[in-house]
Parts: sequence; C-alpha cells; structure tokens
Amino acid sequence: MNIYLAGPDVFRPDALAHAEAARRLVASHGHWALIPLDNEATTAAEIYRANLAQIAAADLVIANLNPFRGFEPDSGTVFEVGYAVAAGKPVLAFVDDDRPLADRLAGYLGCDLLHLGERLVDGDGMSVENHGLPLNLMLGIPLRIVRGGLEQALQALAADAA
Repeated sequence: MNIYLAGPDVFRPDALAHAEAARRLVASHGHWALIPLDNEATTAAEIYRANLAQIAAADLVIANLNPFRGFEPDSGTVFEVGYAVAAGKPVLAFVDDDRPLADRLAGYLGCDLLHLGERLVDGDGMSVENHGLPLNLMLGIPLRIVRGGLEQALQALAADAA
C-alpha cells in the first residue's frame, strides 16, 4: 500500500533523518511511504502540486495531527487531510493526547472553561466544542484517530486489515 505521510515533520531540524526513519518503519509493515520531502520541488507552487500528486497516488494518508506552533494541528496538514477525505482516501491520524478537545483546551489555556447554560466557553466567551472528540469535529468524525505515533497508526492499520 502507498501511504502518504502528512504532518509538520518536514519542519523538524532533522527532517531528512526523520523521514528516512519513517520510511523504514512504514516498509517494515509492508508498505511504501510517500513523503513530501521526496520531490525536488523548490517553489511554493511546485511543492503544493507535488504534495497533491503524492496524495493522489496514495492508497491511504497517515497524518500527524499533534499541535504545531500552538494548540491546533499544522494548517497545511489539515488541508492535506481535507483534500484526501474529499478524494475518498482513507485517513488515519495520530495524536499524543487523545483526551476530549474541551479537556485539552482547558489545560492548554491553564484555566477552567465556563458553562453558560448549555454552552462551554473559554475566557474570551468563545464557544468550545464539547463532543467528546480529541479534535475539531471536522477531523474527529471522518478520521480514525489513534493515540501515539506513526508506529501506533501502522499497528492500527494492520489490526483493521486483520
């Protein structure tokens, strides 16, 4: 199976070494990794088109949806996930913390969330999703989300196939 690996890992200082380790891990599970760093694109438009071509060539996307530069997942990764879902590709995601979004947000903000009637709100009065999902419902509903990393996602994939 061709698996596109989406995530902010391309920004790591050790991105190439990390990509090679991920490639070996995916291969050890009998699959082929498609990694954004595989292409030779250099401009933003070329990188965009190359990543979409890799998603199109993939049988499945595995996405790192851990928080990146804040509380939410990387916006580019979320776009890739949405693109894959729209194309009918299955997406398996992993997160380090799979507690409900409201619980994680309270910890991130370092404060209690307020209950205003039926609504749960943050300190700014903004509503907080409270559906018991680990991510926004637009990710939590269509994706299979596992706790852990790439290894745990690959194990879940194998368990699903069994």
